[in-house]
Amino acid sequence: MADLDAAMALANIDGAIAVQARQTEEETEFLLETAAKSDRIIGVVGWIDLRAPDIEERLKAGSNPLLLGYRHVVQDEPDADFLLADDFVRGVRAVVANSLTYDLLVNHAQLPAVPAFLERVGPGRFVLDHAAKPAIASGGWQPWADQIAAAARHPHLWCKVSGLVTEADHRSWRPSDIERYLAHVLEQFGPERLIWGSDWPVCLLAAPYSAVHDLIADFVTRQCPAFSSAIFGGNAVDAYALKPALP
Repeated sequence: MADLDAAMALANIDGAIAVQARQTEEETEFLLETAAKSDRIIGVVGWIDLRAPDIEERLKAGSNPLLLGYRHVVQDEPDADFLLADDFVRGVRAVVANSLTYDLLVNHAQLPAVPAFLERVGPGRFVLDHAAKPAIASGGWQPWADQIAAAARHPHLWCKVSGLVTEADHRSWRPSDIERYLAHVLEQFGPERLIWGSDWPVCLLAAPYSAVHDLIADFVTRQCPAFSSAIFGGNAVDAYALKPALP
C-alpha cells in the first residue's frame, strides 16, 4: 500500500477500485481486508467460482459492502467461446441479479463472443477491461475495431482504458502508438462510458503509474476535456454503483 499510496498521490488520484488478479477466494478476502484498512481502496472486484452449482448461495455468503463485483480471467481460457458456456452465463446472471458489476477480461480473439454473452446474460452493469486488449505492439486493427464497435452497442457496457501500455512494445512504446485505439473507443463508447484504470502494478512492465495516468489525461485534455472528471472517476461511480458517490 505504501507504493500505491505514493503513486496515486503523484497522479492526484484520490481513490481506486482493486481488481482481482488470482482466481482464488483467498485473494478476494485479502483485497477486502486491505480495502477495510485503506482510505484509498474504495472497493473491490473479486473472484468467485462462477460455474459453481451453488453460486447463488456463495454470493450471499460472500456479501460485503466493499465488494462491488466479480471478474474471471477469461483471457487465459483456451476456448474462444468460453463466455457462452451455460454454467458461466448462469453464474454471471447471479452476479448481476445481486446488483453487482461484472468485469469482462477478454483478449481480442475472444471479443466476438461479447455481444452474444451480454444478450444471454441480460440486464446488468458490465465493464470491458483493457479495451479487450488490442494487438498494439504489432499494429493490429481489424477485426478488433469492428468487434469492439459491436460490443459498444450494448448500452450498459463501459470500457476501461487501462492495460494498453502492456499491449504495446514494453520498451519502446510511444503515445502515438496508442492514440488511434483510444480515439476509436472514444468514438464507439462516448466519453460517458470510458473509465480510466492504471492496471498497476502490471503496468510497471511497460510504464510507471504516472505515465499511464498522463497518457490518458493528455488524450482526454485534447479530445474531450469536459469529461475529464467523468473518465477519471464519475463513470466508475456509475458502473460500479458506488454509494455514497465520491465527489
